[in-house]
Amino acid sequence: MLHSSPFSRRHFPGLVPGLLLAGLTLVQGCGRFVPHQPHEYVYVWARGTYLRDRVAAVSNRVAEVVNGQRLQVVEHGRRFLKVKTDKGEVGWIEDHGVIDQQVYDKFTSLEKDNAGDPVVATAVLRDDYWLRDAPGRSSDRFYLLPENDKLQLLMRASVPKPDIPQALPAPLEKPVARANNTGPQQQPPSNLEDYWLIRDSSGRVGWVRARTLDEDVPDAIAGLAEGQKIVGAYVLRRVADPGANVPGNLVPEYLAVLAPWKDGLPYDFDQVRVFTWNVRKHRYETAFHERNLAGYLPVSVTEAAPGNQDTPTFSFRVASGDQVALDPQTGMVKPGETAIESFRMDGVVVHRVGNQPPRATIAAGTSEHREKPHRKQRG
Repeated sequence: MLHSSPFSRRHFPGLVPGLLLAGLTLVQGCGRFVPHQPHEYVYVWARGTYLRDRVAAVSNRVAEVVNGQRLQVVEHGRRFLKVKTDKGEVGWIEDHGVIDQQVYDKFTSLEKDNAGDPVVATAVLRDDYWLRDAPGRSSDRFYLLPENDKLQLLMRASVPKPDIPQALPAPLEKPVARANNTGPQQQPPSNLEDYWLIRDSSGRVGWVRARTLDEDVPDAIAGLAEGQKIVGAYVLRRVADPGANVPGNLVPEYLAVLAPWKDGLPYDFDQVRVFTWNVRKHRYETAFHERNLAGYLPVSVTEAAPGNQDTPTFSFRVASGDQVALDPQTGMVKPGETAIESFRMDGVVVHRVGNQPPRATIAAGTSEHREKPHRKQRG
């Protein structure tokens, strides 16, 4: 005779369904702890393009995407990516029109790492140019900067041109003493080109080829450079001239630092000039001129307020040792030992403040004239 179990369905009619429900709930609960795969993103570096509804010779445009836009990757194809915009638009884009997260993070790091860097000069972009993550034409590019964008210059590097694979130059020979400028001329190699680490008007940081920008130089003194490039120009004071056609009849007097039209120089400037205003003749004149030095940006200037009795002052850093060179790894300028030289103005006379420290000089003739590139007229 069979005896029924005390746990049979007759005694516990809801047992089995309850166990099934509990098991299902447990499985669903465990699913909450399964980590979700992070979304993959790419970023448009092309000037502008369209997402397509399919990868085919004939396709329809789904959405327009622009430089800098973030896209979520939905599917990987051969040479194409299926992506989704923040608005939910889905389509295909060629993979060479975007950069991945790793390259994007390089640009983010550049902004963060150089957030506190001093601005050594300012410039204007001559034409549209893509911001790069490192100096050199083979580096990755991303943000497209517009023509006439105002740029803050932070740091310069000189790297070999890609069509001439050649190592960076060795350190220069020991600079020639100031009293003897007949030694060997120290010319930079012709296969180098300069890049500037810049911060644009939106705060983005990256590298720009130096020949694509113009240093921000006042038009009034641009023609006084005598074949040199004005690297930086700084207002020392403003003098009143009722006959001058300037706002408020206050004409600015300038400190300018200059360099040859050459790439790959192991210093930022080799000449310093002060342009003062002749009120009687209504023209600029050179009141101070220093040559054959190895100077480095930034330049420090204290401008005298209009009508104030304070005299303007300025100072700059020069090489005092014989290690003037470019870093063979990064192309950055390595000044070695440096000293600060300071000056003040009394009227149109420039006086040195303190004793002149030891100064390394460059050989005469280094500042050889080179034809100035065409400069666009800006409104």
